[in-house]
Amino acid sequence: MTSAVERCLDRVVDGERLSADAAVLLFEQADLPSLGAAAHAVRCRMTDEHGVTYVVDRNVNYTNVCISACRFCAFHRAPDDPQAYVLTRDELDAKLDEMVALGGTQLLMQGGLHPDLRLEFFEEMLRHITNTFPVHVHSFSPPEIVHFARLNDLSIETVLGRLRDAGLDSLPGGGAEILVESVRESVSPHKCTAAQWLDVMRTAHRIGMPTTATMMFGHVETLGHRVEHLVRVRELQDEAARLGLPESGRFTAFIPWTYQPANTALGGRTVGGHDYLRTLAIARLVLDNVTNVQASWVTQGAKIASVALSFGANDLGGTMIEENVVAAAGTSYTMSIDEIRALIADAGFEPRQRTTLYAPVKQHARGRKR
Repeated sequence: MTSAVERCLDRVVDGERLSADAAVLLFEQADLPSLGAAAHAVRCRMTDEHGVTYVVDRNVNYTNVCISACRFCAFHRAPDDPQAYVLTRDELDAKLDEMVALGGTQLLMQGGLHPDLRLEFFEEMLRHITNTFPVHVHSFSPPEIVHFARLNDLSIETVLGRLRDAGLDSLPGGGAEILVESVRESVSPHKCTAAQWLDVMRTAHRIGMPTTATMMFGHVETLGHRVEHLVRVRELQDEAARLGLPESGRFTAFIPWTYQPANTALGGRTVGGHDYLRTLAIARLVLDNVTNVQASWVTQGAKIASVALSFGANDLGGTMIEENVVAAAGTSYTMSIDEIRALIADAGFEPRQRTTLYAPVKQHARGRKR
C-alpha cells in the first residue's frame, strides 16, 4: 500500500471521518487484510467487541405480483401470470405459527408492487398480526411505501402513520439498490427514485419509526457509486442527529448484499467473496454514525459470513426461516439457529440473540397471544 492509504486507515481507526475521495482510494488501493483489520478495529470501538448478534425471524413475501419488473429481480410475476399469488390469511397464520414456535421475534414482510392492493388491505393484515402474534413487525420497504402513497393518493407521512397505527413497528431498507439515479434508471426504472427512498426514510425517522439501510451491489454500478450510496446514508443519519431525533428515529443497521444474477433479465456475473469483504469493510469505515453492520450469509454463505465478522460486521441478521427472493435468483443458503450460533462461536465471538432494535432476547413467547 502507499503511504497515503496507510495514513487514511490510521486516521479512520483513530476516529476521523472518512471522506468520499478517501473511500474510493481505499477501494482502489488498500489491500484486503489491512482493510479488514481497520474495519474490525472500528467495529470493536462502536459495538461490543466480544459479541455477535442475530435475530430469529421469518421473511414472508405476501405477494410476488409486481408492476416494477426490475431487471435484477427473478422473483416478480405479472398480475396475470399463472404463478402469481397473494397469501391468504390462513397461509400467513401458518407461517407465523411456525415462526413463533421456534422462538421467532421478528416478522420481515415484503412484497411486490401489487396494482390492486389498497392501503386498507395492509392495515387489516397488520392489525390481525399484532393482535394475534407476539412479534415485532419489521416490514415493507420505501418502494412499497411510495407505491402505497401513489395508489391511494396519500402523502408518505400519512401512509407511514396509518401503517404504524395499524401495527407496523419498523421499516426495513429494501429497494435501495444503489442510491444513484443513473444506476437506478438502468436496473429499476419503474421503482422509486433515490430521492424518494431517502424521503421515505427521512419521514419515518421524523415520526419516530426506526429503519435499516441496505445496498445491493455488484451489477452495473462503479466503485464511486457505492461510495456515493454510503455517503448518502451517512448524511441522512447526520440529519437525524442534527434534528435531535432519538435512536428510535434513525437507521439502526446497514446491510450490504450482493446482486444474484441467475434467472434475471439483467444477467451478469456473481460478485465473489473478495469484493464482498472489501465493500463490507469500507461500509463499516464510512458509516461512522450507524452502529450495526450486518453480514449477508444469505447471499455469501456461511464461510464468507464467518470471515465477515472480522471485516466490520457485528451482526449476522436473521435466521431466515423462509427466504424467496434471493432463492429465485438461484442462490439458496440456509442455516438453523444452532448453526448460526455455532458459526459465531467458531469465529471467536459470543452469540447473542437480539430483538429487531438490538436489545437482548432472554425468553420469548412461543405461541399465539391469548
